[in-house]
Amino acid sequence: MANDTQSDASDGTRTGGEAHGRDGGLESIASSRARTLESATTHAAPYALEVECEFAAAHAILLGGVRERLHGHNWRVVISIAGDRLDREELLCDFHLVERLLSETIAPFRDGNLNETPPFDRVNPTAEAVARFVATELTERLARAVPAVQLEWVRVTEAPRCTAIVRMTR
Repeated sequence: MANDTQSDASDGTRTGGEAHGRDGGLESIASSRARTLESATTHAAPYALEVECEFAAAHAILLGGVRERLHGHNWRVVISIAGDRLDREELLCDFHLVERLLSETIAPFRDGNLNETPPFDRVNPTAEAVARFVATELTERLARAVPAVQLEWVRVTEAPRCTAIVRMTR
């Protein structure tokens, strides 16, 4: 990396090949990269928690307009919530509260047939649709219970190596 511009954080001087102040272009690129990195990191919440749960349920999805046979899975749901600060007890929020909210969200699906359970009695019960449903419901529940945190993503695994993720925008 002889031609790259590097910053010495202790005194702000530049080091590296051609970038000793002689080439404003390289210095400008490095400065732009630093601002971009700083901007990206300031938008991410510094604290996050992951909570997971499992439930057993059957489904039969439409593939190419043809319904597959009914079969079951042990579904695994993992969620990540984030926030900017900890409370007085040094917690982002109570794990147990988030576990309860997630458990309430998936309760209608436990040991059932997704195709017969709203909203999947009207929506193809794919892993992606389950993840979207959990994301939508949990976002609302979290907003009421813990407004200082936001849902970052929901990951739903219906079988080993078969995972769907819904990412929330911040």
